[in-house]
Formats: sequence, structure tokens, C-alpha cells
Amino acid sequence: MATEWAGLIGFVVALTLALLRVPVAIAMAVVGIGGSLLLTDWMSASYVMASLPFEAIFPYGLSVVPLFIFMGVFASHSGLSGNLFRGITAFSGHRPGGLAASSVGASAVFGAICGSSLATCATMGRVALPEMQKRGYAKSLAGASIAAGGTLGVLIPPSILLVIYALMTEQSIGALFAGAMIPGILATILYIASIRLQVMRNPSLAPVSEYVPWSKRWGALLQMWDAIVLIVLVIGGIYAGLFSPTEAAAVGAGGALLFAGIRKKFNWATLRAGIRETAGMTGMIFLILIGAALFNFFIETSGLTQTLVNWITTQGYSPLGVLITLLAFYIVLGCFMDSLSMILLTVVPAFNVITGVGYDPVWFGVLLVSVVEIGLITPPIGMNLFIIQGVSSDMTITTLSRGILPFLAADIVRVVLMVAIPGLILWLPHLLGFGSY
Repeated sequence: MATEWAGLIGFVVALTLALLRVPVAIAMAVVGIGGSLLLTDWMSASYVMASLPFEAIFPYGLSVVPLFIFMGVFASHSGLSGNLFRGITAFSGHRPGGLAASSVGASAVFGAICGSSLATCATMGRVALPEMQKRGYAKSLAGASIAAGGTLGVLIPPSILLVIYALMTEQSIGALFAGAMIPGILATILYIASIRLQVMRNPSLAPVSEYVPWSKRWGALLQMWDAIVLIVLVIGGIYAGLFSPTEAAAVGAGGALLFAGIRKKFNWATLRAGIRETAGMTGMIFLILIGAALFNFFIETSGLTQTLVNWITTQGYSPLGVLITLLAFYIVLGCFMDSLSMILLTVVPAFNVITGVGYDPVWFGVLLVSVVEIGLITPPIGMNLFIIQGVSSDMTITTLSRGILPFLAADIVRVVLMVAIPGLILWLPHLLGFGSY
């Protein structure tokens, strides 16, 4: 058997195991170890298997992962998410669909602090969903708006997926964070526009809330001061060149802990719970990275990646045709697999194919995370839909799937704009002087 075929069979086996709900770290590690033993001798394979797990989680850049997770955990424990929602609602809650739009806006801001889509969705679901249900919002709109808003945590910096993409492809974390800023804002605007269009067509979806006087608006806005300070410290510090991404993550983690203390939400029980949650999420991500390293070694050893690149470049397909095919593949795959698994299983061959036909790696990284984000709200396995169902037991997947369709349409519009106008991604990294951009 040609080694390329062994690599292809291994890829299919790993994908099948992941779809069968075998933990993706285990699926990749088992296939990676088994395939490496098949393609190399025992001594070479055992040496690689002993060194790769350490090398996968040793890079200094990975220290941003637990720090950003820690920041998001304690920002949630300090009540920052609730203040965000109440502050934004005070300004827009009285408009048609205002509470749903507020949940998207609050998710965008909280995503800029948290960096995790699942955590953003779960946190905002606990805060915003009861408020919308209390005011008579349709379940489809209420649940879908929070599920869609939660995906902004994947895209808006700091993003754990962008960090992982940067480390796996040796790209600049700062450039990727800068490139994702405008698409993240665009995603927020398109989601809010989708809500307004739905409510214009069917006002019964979102009854109008009572008007909030300006005196109370300013009071609610002042309650958001810690969130604004934390965002300015972390994101502003990176873009201004004051901090490296790792330093900014440390500043954000310390700031979240400080604000929890200022709001008198800090105690030993909260500290233990926060550290336990941070350690659990970090351990899960690092275990997946180890499995991905073993799997990618096998794929590279098999020669599958280079064979795929050579085959595509000799077929005469246009670069745009290659890109559209790859994006369609990710959208379909997102119906069955979570975003982290998709990136870790496929990013190495996809990256080589895309850069092989001449596309910019930073541009592709932001576009890839944007498309993978769609999988979080795509039935039947959209993770954010299941989180909303867990937050509110009376939500059904059928109701959420129906409500999410307009938001999926907004996502498709955004992806088309990003492909048609590369400057939406590359302009800010160029302006801020990251690398050659």
C-alpha cells in the first residue's frame, strides 16, 4: 500500500471516530500512534511518540491559553456579563427586538474578554434568556440570538482558536487578532440587522420593552466600567505595542481577579471553583493538542499533505475554486463536529493547500475561524444550540434550528464579503505593522 493511501485511510478513521463521539484527542492519538508504527520502525516511532507530547504543549506561546481562560472564568464569576447585558439593554431594549440585539452586543463584548464561544453562550444564556422569556419573546428568536451571539467569542480577539491556529501554522498571534477585529464587528452588525429584519416582518416575535430614561441609562453604562477597562487593557495593549499577547493575557487574568475582588465577588470558594474550571478547560485543550501532534506527524510521514497539494495544483483549478471547495467542506463538516476538532484535524493539510495556491496565511486563518464558527450553530450538532437547550429545558432543538436560519444567512453574507474584500481582514494588520502586512 502506498503511504499516501495509509494517510488517507487514517484520516477517515480519525474522522469516523470523532463522529462516533470518541473524544477527539483519543481518536487522533490512537490513529497517529498506530499509523506511525505502521509507516516507520519501532525504534523511530517510539522516540517520536516520547518527544512529541512534550513538544506539543511546551511552546511559550501556549501560556496565553490558561491565562485567557482564567480571565474569562473570573470575569463571569464577578458578574461582569450581567452588567454588560443590563448596560446595553438600557440603551436598546425599548426598540423592536432590542433585548435580542442587546444579547448579541453583550456577547460581542464578553467574547472580547472571554475568548471562548461555548463559555460566552453559556454565560449570556443564563443572563439574557430569562429576561427575554419574561418579556414574551418568541423562544426561537430568544434562543437563536444568544446561540448566534455566542459564536462571536470564537472570532473577536482574544480567541483561543486563533491562538491554536497561529501556533500550529507558525503565524503571528498579534496579526491574527488584528485581522479578526473588523470581521468580528461585521458579524455583530449583521446579526443585529438579522434580528431587526425578523422583527419587522413579524413584530410578535419580540414585544417592545419599556423605555428607560437617560438618567438610568447612564447609571447602567457606569456599571460596565470594569468590562471596558479590561478590554482596553488587553486588546488596546496588544495593538498599541505595550504588551505581547502573552503579557496581555497575564494582565487580563490579573485584572479579572482584581475586579472580582472590587465587586466583592471574590472568596476562597470562588477561587477554588475558578481554578478548577480553568485547569479542566486547559487540560482538555492541551490533551487535544497532544493528540493533534501525534496525528499530524503520521499524516506528514505518510506524504498525504504534499500529495494533496501536488494533485490540486496540477488539476488546473483556479485558486478561488480551491477556496470555495474547502469552505464548503468546512461548512458541511461543521454540521457534525465541533470547531476545535475541525481545526486540529484538518488545519495542516488545508493550510498547505491554501498557501500552495497563493493565499495569505493570516487572511485564511481569520476566514477559517469564521467558517468554523458557523458550525457552532449549524444543526444537527451545533454545540451552541445544545448549550441553550441545557440552559433552558423548555427549548427544543427543532425550535432553535428554525430560529437560527436567519443568522446562518447573515454568516454566509459575511463570508462572501470577506472573500470578495480581503482588506476587511488584512487592512488592520497592515496598519498596525504586523510582519509584512
